[in-house]
Amino acid sequence: MAQQVLYRALVSSKWLAECVQADRIGPSLRVLDASWYAPGEKSAQQDFHERHIPGASFFDIEECKDKSSSYELMLPSKARFADYVGQLGISNDTHVVVYDGDDLGSFYAPRAWWMFRVFGHRTVSVLNGGFKNWLKEGHPVTSEVGRPEPAVFKATLNKSLLKTYEEMVENLESKRFQVVDSRSEGRFHGTEPEPGKEGLEPGHIPGTINMPFFNFLTEVGFEKSPEELQRMFQEKKVDLSKPLIATCRKGVTACHIALAAYICGKPDVAVYDGSWSEWFRRAPPEYKVSERKRSTA
Repeated sequence: MAQQVLYRALVSSKWLAECVQADRIGPSLRVLDASWYAPGEKSAQQDFHERHIPGASFFDIEECKDKSSSYELMLPSKARFADYVGQLGISNDTHVVVYDGDDLGSFYAPRAWWMFRVFGHRTVSVLNGGFKNWLKEGHPVTSEVGRPEPAVFKATLNKSLLKTYEEMVENLESKRFQVVDSRSEGRFHGTEPEPGKEGLEPGHIPGTINMPFFNFLTEVGFEKSPEELQRMFQEKKVDLSKPLIATCRKGVTACHIALAAYICGKPDVAVYDGSWSEWFRRAPPEYKVSERKRSTA
């Protein structure tokens, strides 16, 4: 099947623990903690400094982004990404394993996974089950922060994995791509408020299909099997043989859709980086669907 020729999207805690025990963390294998929490919740950096997987580095998504953008987490430039990950000891020959500490088992790690892929890096995997299950299974942790020797990373932007606002507007007419939104059902339909910055109302892009990202995970935080994921796409009438764009609020949980499709053998899902945060601010009213508006009309 197609997924057998793709680079492995997931690695197990058992496999990574064996790598740690064998002292294999280094230039050929780097581990990144990509945790992020909303301001006021807790500090991802502080959590990392208190305990993390031995040999891991902290991937600061607030640093590795386009800081000039008015939107929250837009991709950085090729040069910025290459410099940032190079300082973490990552070269084009490195196998990168990403994880986060979210209680769901995975939240921001798929965003980091997608970022590496969009900048041309094939050998990147997500730790299945995340830090939550690493701890649950009794694997070692440390507070020791290493300083990997910098490496040279050459980034090449894979534009096929990235969609802009203009391309999303064009797709409303052409309908070349199916569009799937990973937010919760209430936010998608406009019956629940959007979290985060004030002024962003709920709703969705016309013609979009809703598949909440947390449904791709089991109750204990592991990615569901390829068979289960395929069934989920089929039930939503998403055809994995056809072009697909993933969206959400700010381009993070959309990457869960890209990861799930990749596990099913579809490696070419594009992510709308600006997602609803950009769409809500730029699109005309007729390009925003919300049941809240209907009920008050």
